[in-house]
Amino acid sequence: MSIQITYYGHSCFIISCQNYSIALDPYRPLPGYPPLQIEANEVLCSHDHTDHAYTKAVKIIHSGKDPFRVRDYEIPHDDKGGSLRGMNLIRVFEAEGMRVAHFGDIGCALPKEYIKLLSGLDAALVPVGGYYTIDAAQANALREQIRPRVFIPMHYRDGERGFPEIGTLDDFLSLAGPCTRLDTNTIELTKDAPEGVIVPRFQ
Repeated sequence: MSIQITYYGHSCFIISCQNYSIALDPYRPLPGYPPLQIEANEVLCSHDHTDHAYTKAVKIIHSGKDPFRVRDYEIPHDDKGGSLRGMNLIRVFEAEGMRVAHFGDIGCALPKEYIKLLSGLDAALVPVGGYYTIDAAQANALREQIRPRVFIPMHYRDGERGFPEIGTLDDFLSLAGPCTRLDTNTIELTKDAPEGVIVPRFQ
């Protein structure tokens, strides 16, 4: 059995298992991206900023039984305890004996009590662009702290796609070392594969 992780740009993904799908952090129209239009059984947002909580972009479908167990961990959106941009949720999805975490717009170092809780993830979806979130160096440090089997960068600038003030994917990859670039936007996650830094292709 597997969990499918499909990338739709910025910090938006759909995770699917057993014919049940959850849309994560859908965005309003953003520079360089076409209007987002996706379908899922439900939608969850890490915080209420419109580039992460544009639920109008998601058509809700009614089928299947939810196989996911979800745990939320609240963390500041900034390095000032949330006084600048409020709070953010890290969400961990458990199914088929695997754990996948979407880190939303984490904007500070991971608290010590969370390092143990989030260590050994099967997949971690983490922002790397800086300015609004942790930057490339901080994201790489987080990767080394929690050591997920699969690390998927998000919330970066890719050519004309993404906010002009945030860093590029290459900024992160220059620190993270070898990576696997996919020809598709979907990762098939099983208990044994894949591994490493994986960059799905925006389609």
